[in-house]
Amino acid sequence: MGIIKDRFKAKADIVGNDIKNLLKEHGNKKIGEVTLSQIYQGMRGMTGLVSETSLLDSKEGIRFRGYSIPELQQKLPKAQDGSEPLPEGLFYLMLVGELPTEDDVHHVTSVLQRRSHVPTHVFNTIDAMPISSHPMTQFVTGVMALQTESLFAKKYAAGLNKKDYWEAVFDDAMDLIARLPRIAAYIYRRKYKFAEHIQPNGLLDWAGNFAHMLGYEDESFKELMRLYMTIHADHEGGNVSAHTTHLVGSALSDPYLSFAAGMNGLAGPLHGLANQEVIKWIFELREELKTDLPSKEQIAEYVKKTLSEGKVVPGYGHAVLRKTDPRFTAQMEFGKKHMPDDPLVQTVWNIYETVPPILQSLGKIKNPWPNVDAHSGALLVHYGLVEYEFYTVLFAVSRALGVLASLCWDRALSFPLERPKSVTTELVKGWIEGKDEIWGE
Repeated sequence: MGIIKDRFKAKADIVGNDIKNLLKEHGNKKIGEVTLSQIYQGMRGMTGLVSETSLLDSKEGIRFRGYSIPELQQKLPKAQDGSEPLPEGLFYLMLVGELPTEDDVHHVTSVLQRRSHVPTHVFNTIDAMPISSHPMTQFVTGVMALQTESLFAKKYAAGLNKKDYWEAVFDDAMDLIARLPRIAAYIYRRKYKFAEHIQPNGLLDWAGNFAHMLGYEDESFKELMRLYMTIHADHEGGNVSAHTTHLVGSALSDPYLSFAAGMNGLAGPLHGLANQEVIKWIFELREELKTDLPSKEQIAEYVKKTLSEGKVVPGYGHAVLRKTDPRFTAQMEFGKKHMPDDPLVQTVWNIYETVPPILQSLGKIKNPWPNVDAHSGALLVHYGLVEYEFYTVLFAVSRALGVLASLCWDRALSFPLERPKSVTTELVKGWIEGKDEIWGE
């Protein structure tokens, strides 16, 4: 491997073994208010953030300002002749903390329409990339190219009073949300549709216009985009994309830089890329079994094979939820309404009935239930959006609503630079030996 790489690997093996032994013997010991295992294992369960926009309940799922997804589907304004909530209404709710009226939502839509112009240099920057680049790589690059338009960056450089930070961040957030569908659709059409681009329709709502620019005019697909953009918008503050946006924003990086950082986190297989992994896994299942509609028995055998190879069943399990994700349920209800006979959608439902009992039988998994990623891809494939590498970009456009609303609140409440304390394993060993002074800064 090379001298330095070999030495690094040897040292890492030693330290890794030390950590394993430390956690086995002392994992439940508390350092301040948290346990040693929490410090080493992803800070699970540590309360260290405030996020005003949403709260994740382990039993009830996500609540936006106290409202569950079924309540939002009932109470938020809808498009004319539509039955799914308009994501503009959810954005208003997260920002203001109150349910919007139809006039409020129409106002948000009109503001986003007026702010949606994307400068030519952004498209030129995307076009300079290899067409083989992953859609999320192109998306984040487009956001970074758009950073030239940041009002916060310009005003801060000119001298901006702290009490006015929120206003410039708010304007940047609105501009960014308005422009993201255009950038995302441009990438989709560039990569998959021979660069045959579709101009925006200023008469449509935010999600409806996104569907139009992607090239899908079916009214039920527009409804799917409204639902998709609503249910993926936020998941409290501790997930990777939300936390990263908040963290980078705490350094007073402008919303473009902060959002781009968060989306690099969303692109990870353990976060937003999971929706891509789910549909890929189902395609592989159907190909190996040589059927478009495998039986539950066939699914069970394939699941056991997947697990025996040391792999996970993508779309199942969640760090916090201890029941079926309400976002999965909302999508399942959409499928039953719009495409009940679709074999791929039926396969998702059969997997839902098959996988949890198998995972429960292992005795090690706290949450064997599906999360939001387990269903979304099948709905998209039904309408012809089969390019699953693009699915995380859809997630990213939606997640902008939550993380940018939160960023506005961060600056309005003057939250400080986030700077947790870190220690070394050698210092942990010293603490275990009773050398308490090592925890001082």
